[in-house]
Amino acid sequence: MDSSANKPTGPEPAPEQPNGTGQASILGTLEEARRQFLALVDDVRPELHRYCTRMTGSVADGEDVVQDTLARAYYQLSEQKELPPLRPWLFRIAHNRAVDRWRHDVHRMAEPLDAASDLAGDEAFEPDQALARHQAVHAAISCFLQLAPAQRGCVILKDVLDHSLEEIAGELDLSVPAVKAALHRGRAQLRELSGAAPAQPSGRAFQPALLRYASLFNAHDWDGVRAMLADEVRLDLVSRRKAAGRREVALYFTNYSKLAGWKLVPGRLDGREVLAAFADPGAVRPGYFIELEFSEDGITFIRDFRYVPYIAQEAVIEFA
Repeated sequence: MDSSANKPTGPEPAPEQPNGTGQASILGTLEEARRQFLALVDDVRPELHRYCTRMTGSVADGEDVVQDTLARAYYQLSEQKELPPLRPWLFRIAHNRAVDRWRHDVHRMAEPLDAASDLAGDEAFEPDQALARHQAVHAAISCFLQLAPAQRGCVILKDVLDHSLEEIAGELDLSVPAVKAALHRGRAQLRELSGAAPAQPSGRAFQPALLRYASLFNAHDWDGVRAMLADEVRLDLVSRRKAAGRREVALYFTNYSKLAGWKLVPGRLDGREVLAAFADPGAVRPGYFIELEFSEDGITFIRDFRYVPYIAQEAVIEFA
């Protein structure tokens, strides 16, 4: 007998899909794991940002690298049998991501991380520690970009963040003598760069669209603000959520409409036009800032740093 006669005809049934409840359970589990991970790294994030800001030469780009670092770490964590030492692990990832970004931006290869090891780590080479720390902390963020990556990383970790030589060696995967040599070279170059004349503030006028957005926002004219959105606008509420499309992004202004006292002031940060957000009229410093991108169709991108308040510690915004 032909056994195929008893087989059902027609296409194979589709694999059973998880029902709505199952999908919600999976998403809920992933979201809870994400919250736990972010809570785990919360204390390290401001320090990571200080490091990445100087490695990239930009407050906003530094936060990009922090977000990339945390995403990589979260993914890699699932492959670990046990939790690695948190701080050196995160700094090692951050350093590699910052160097990769720098290489991509300048389209050239950087000095190898151990290229400074030909110099002996002689203490006689090192300047007064307090003087070196003062010099690094007060140097313009953009100055650090002139240092080779190994020198940049070592100077930031030692003189800005006060890590020990042994910690830096572990974080950058270098020998202690190589760290000392990179410090010597980096400190010498940073002294030269810090002695140069500071850049003069730009006299350029702000984009009219940026000024209009700030004016409408401060007037709580939310219909006017939403009318400025392009159909394909994207939102990045950093470390909180992303949205795309006019309808979804329009909901972003709902929370702001419930708050009083907020004010946006146009300024420049790292050469970019931004809107500094002041929590109340008496605030001396902005709490964070917002970046906008425009096209002929309107606002195409909003990047709001409200939920990463540590970013304001490194932001030096020039106002007109």
